[in-house]
Amino acid sequence: MPCEDAIHVEGTVVEVRGVGLLLVSLVNGHQLLGHVAQRDQDEGFANGFKPGQSVRLEMSPFDMSRGRVLVR
Repeated sequence: MPCEDAIHVEGTVVEVRGVGLLLVSLVNGHQLLGHVAQRDQDEGFANGFKPGQSVRLEMSPFDMSRGRVLVR
């Protein structure tokens, strides 16, 4: 269930750190850890990320160092 206070941002994949974990760089130079939801990992969505690829993230206003990957 999406949070209504969530912040949506776009970024670029810098590094793939494992299945479903990505290091993402935002436009302002800030880097954060992005993760793919478990249900999307089960469907194979987590595979195929490459450095330089654009992704959209949903971040909580309480923790700006992490985000959930929504779409690529």
